[in-house]
Amino acid sequence: MKVYRLTAKQGFPISMEKAWSFLSDPRNLKVITPEHMGFKILSGADRDMYQGQIIQYIVYPFPHIPTKWVTEITHVKEGEYFVDEQRFGPYALWHHKHFIKKIDGGVEMEDIIDYKLPLGILGRLMHPIIVKKQLQNIFNYREKRLNELFGHLEGYQNSITFK
Repeated sequence: MKVYRLTAKQGFPISMEKAWSFLSDPRNLKVITPEHMGFKILSGADRDMYQGQIIQYIVYPFPHIPTKWVTEITHVKEGEYFVDEQRFGPYALWHHKHFIKKIDGGVEMEDIIDYKLPLGILGRLMHPIIVKKQLQNIFNYREKRLNELFGHLEGYQNSITFK
């Protein structure tokens, strides 16, 4: 059983409050998701984030192939972090931690995603060919959009790594 980890860090010249307000609002996922993914929230994003919140989405990981994705917000520490876990969707495991912290000149956002692919050895073979590249593209897009919205923190080195 192979569990992969994606870690992404990005710095912004904004306040903790502004970062939290944007990042903890599930409706903003559409803003930072590539349009070709066809991201649409079906339900669950009508209230401020809370532990136990169930959010249902439709996403198109491949053209003309809609996938329903259901996540639960399992942990929330107001202004600091939240965790979402897939309950139903394309992964055998999806555990996504979102952290924000104050740093010199602004804030650092850190995403840590532990994920496992379905289909055993076939899933493992698909990881470097399809899944890793797709996640890399999604997080590159997210970095670009967030920089457009909030600016880039001078001297901060954004990063995306896979293990």
